[in-house]
Amino acid sequence: MVLPGGETTFIGDGGLETTMIFERGIELPEFASFQLLEDERGRAALRDYYEGYLDLAAAHEVGFTLDTPTWRASRNWGERLGRTAAEIGELNREAVDFGQRLREGRGGEAPIAVCGVVGPQEDAYRPARFLGPDEATEYHLPQVEALVAAGVDMVSAYTLSYVDEAIGVVRAAGAAGVPVSISFTVETDGRLPDGESLAAAVQRLDRETEAAAAYLMVNCAHPSHFGPELEAGGAWRERIAGIRANASRRSHAELDSMPDLDSGDPDELAGEYLELVGALPSLSVLGGCCGTDARHLAAICSACLSR
Repeated sequence: MVLPGGETTFIGDGGLETTMIFERGIELPEFASFQLLEDERGRAALRDYYEGYLDLAAAHEVGFTLDTPTWRASRNWGERLGRTAAEIGELNREAVDFGQRLREGRGGEAPIAVCGVVGPQEDAYRPARFLGPDEATEYHLPQVEALVAAGVDMVSAYTLSYVDEAIGVVRAAGAAGVPVSISFTVETDGRLPDGESLAAAVQRLDRETEAAAAYLMVNCAHPSHFGPELEAGGAWRERIAGIRANASRRSHAELDSMPDLDSGDPDELAGEYLELVGALPSLSVLGGCCGTDARHLAAICSACLSR
């Protein structure tokens, strides 16, 4: 199985939750997309959503990271939404099965990695408490184990805002025997929400886990927020193989307070991705985050894949 993070180029999807809420009019309490798996309307919406990106990957002859809708399918978020631990475990397994069925329907036309998505235990931008590495391992291990039991190809953690939680996710993946990617988010100043620089976070994560993560990413921030630090140089950048940026230049706080979606300009965003190609020697995974959809990924593919 060819996995992302190596020599093969992969694309991902865009902003799943923002697409469903703002473009398709589907309510997602707590921004939890796993709820789409619980009825046929939601499953149909997911199927249609992923198929558009699968078509795009096939057209450009690249791989696709089929990220499961499980970013908030963990204990804390499940409790907030009235789901039991057993129900959350089953939803993680259903999500992997859903992705595998989509892949089977493609008949092996391109590499498709079913990636079990893990998200932060708290709000990524305003966590009520910070987990230590051991606490984070204990918290994330049940979800990781459920994803692995369902046959996921790898685990992908997104929107992590401090290193100790990332360490816990890496340890949980190691205990479950599955490859893992880690994606940090940053604020408009290029620093993680806890104030640590992106460079320091990458270096500390690798130091404290012996670089056990398959690769690292940045997501849920605009390229203008983290581009300057990447362009400043440093060997640490070689660990960052993926970008999943927001369409908007606004801060997380501004986006949270907006009643409408800021989808930016797809061509402008694609140009900003292209500027990052030279700063990231290992870049091979291109996707989107909040406010992006298939239009943005099509523009990013057209701008970047020839490079």
